[in-house]
Amino acid sequence: MRARETLLLLALGVGATRAHAAGPDRAPHFLENLKSRFLSALGGPREVIDPQPVPDDPGAPAVTLSRIADPRALEHELRDLVQAPYANVRLRTPDGYAQVGNFSIGSSESIHSNVLVIRGRADVYGRVSGNVISLDGTIMIHRGAVVEGDAIAFGGDVTNLGGTVGGRTLALSDEPALAAPPARPIASALTNAAGVIGTFLTLALIGFGLVLFGKSNLEVVSDTVSHSFLRSFLVGLLSQVLIVPTFGMLVVGLVLSVVGVLLVPFVVAVYALLVIAGLLGGFLAVTHAMGETHTRRQMARGMATSPNSFRYLAIGLGAVGSVWLAWVVFGWVPIAGSLIFGAAALATWLVATVGLGAFVLSRAGVQPSFAGRYLPAEMLTDEYLWATPQQGVPAVKRPAKTS
Repeated sequence: MRARETLLLLALGVGATRAHAAGPDRAPHFLENLKSRFLSALGGPREVIDPQPVPDDPGAPAVTLSRIADPRALEHELRDLVQAPYANVRLRTPDGYAQVGNFSIGSSESIHSNVLVIRGRADVYGRVSGNVISLDGTIMIHRGAVVEGDAIAFGGDVTNLGGTVGGRTLALSDEPALAAPPARPIASALTNAAGVIGTFLTLALIGFGLVLFGKSNLEVVSDTVSHSFLRSFLVGLLSQVLIVPTFGMLVVGLVLSVVGVLLVPFVVAVYALLVIAGLLGGFLAVTHAMGETHTRRQMARGMATSPNSFRYLAIGLGAVGSVWLAWVVFGWVPIAGSLIFGAAALATWLVATVGLGAFVLSRAGVQPSFAGRYLPAEMLTDEYLWATPQQGVPAVKRPAKTS
């Protein structure tokens, strides 16, 4: 017994704190409702209310139960008017019927108005042409019942056991849900900036690893982008369209064969890795080509720069990231933020599409036919595709002497 009383006192203390925060008008309701719930949960006595209709007192305040535009406003109005003891509640409902305690509508009954049940359970077996509202109670809509309006429970639950509700079904707690505060522009910008920086740092690490372990393939795909840009875009666009159908045909072909069924998991994993490698590797190859073009132009102007693939990737990723940087700064603006986000997403998709097409054309950098490398590899330096041949200029035979 002492444990139950201690738990109840603790709960009432917490409830008093929350009631004080909610305001003096709703404090009695908080404490009373919390006490009744804990007494019921712990097996203690609960106030028993005899079902009785609320007298239609002409001098009592009127409450409108139809056309509930704001359920919370109606709840606050009822909380102010309905106080304990509930048997002495005086309320006027011109467009409905109000009752304290349990209320039931038989399967052969029809009520052509709204129904308000206070501190009780509303069992609906028949038809209600209006709204069914409960205050600190529950609404049970049984099989075959019809509620043409809304079923709203303030401080309770709405249980539909197979009936029909033509309007809204709402079960609102005693406390209104606190609306999430709108994100501040600075906080939103910092969050977006963290996401963009993390993404491009990851891409930079993958690109640097690709330069270390697959530089030749990366350069072939990058050269394919530079020399066959339009063809790469068209092939990439077609490849995106055929990714799913090709995967489906591949799986169906394996399933139709006896041995192929065992290879389906392996083929699915390999196909997914190939698609990811094509998109990611092609994207990095396009950024490599962008950085290389920029560096070559600087060198043509006489600027001293170090031409290497690491620099190319850093410049290219920085160029793509600058588009997303604009979204980070102005993303909180209602219309401009959406437009900038769309532009950044479109630019990223174009880069990925061209890269995928170059990846497919060059066979992942193995076939340099579309890369503009028509001279033998030994005739080219490591960095300059158009450099002077390492073996020098071939000598020409001296013309024969004439008499």
